[in-house]
Amino acid sequence: MIKIVDMHKWYGDFHVLKGINLDIAEKERIVICGPSGSGKSTLIRCINRLEEHQRGQIIVDDIELTNNIKNIEKIRAEVGMVFQHFNLFPHLSIVENLTLGPIWVRKIPKKEAEETAMYYLEKVQIADQARKYPGQLSGGQQQRVAIARSLCMNPKVMLFDEPTSALDPEMIKEVLDVMIELAQEGMTMIVVSHEMGFARKVAHRVLFMDFGQIVEGNTPEEFFENPQHDRTKLFLSQILH
Repeated sequence: MIKIVDMHKWYGDFHVLKGINLDIAEKERIVICGPSGSGKSTLIRCINRLEEHQRGQIIVDDIELTNNIKNIEKIRAEVGMVFQHFNLFPHLSIVENLTLGPIWVRKIPKKEAEETAMYYLEKVQIADQARKYPGQLSGGQQQRVAIARSLCMNPKVMLFDEPTSALDPEMIKEVLDVMIELAQEGMTMIVVSHEMGFARKVAHRVLFMDFGQIVEGNTPEEFFENPQHDRTKLFLSQILH
């Protein structure tokens, strides 16, 4: 589904991603962890061209990401993204937030888009909030709306950029529960997160990044029980209490 070959990215002189190689199969679930500034978010933002890589290849569903606008649009239509801070439009109701993409990008009739929106709001257990505005919802509810909004585009891949890091502890579980359900349905997922319980439960592979490189990747069992790299061991010792 996703193939990354010797991918590099710079911000000016700062070499933020160095020689990334990664293959992700359809329906595979990857959790990426690592210290702040290690390049995790930049990596997944490159996958739908929110950030531009300068060297190497990124191929999503057999389409290579280049400066070709048509290809970028095709990939963005297939790749849903959920951000740390929800990124909902505050002046639109919840249902309007969900129907905007399908109506304008996929050219779906409004009535059909609204039916799809209600289906996914039901799925994330928030259908009763459809006519409210984002500011009237808790952080956990807003993040579930953001997930539903991505699902309305019927994506083949979902990217999650630290989806629970801006939430109060009691709201984290409600968002992770929705993500676990998605995982069980076979969605291809790449999740940047420090929720290690989620990684153990859901991931096929856990990747550890440091200084712009993938240092280690393994099954959750091997990753947590038998980390190979000293840097991974130190990181895990700091976050697993």
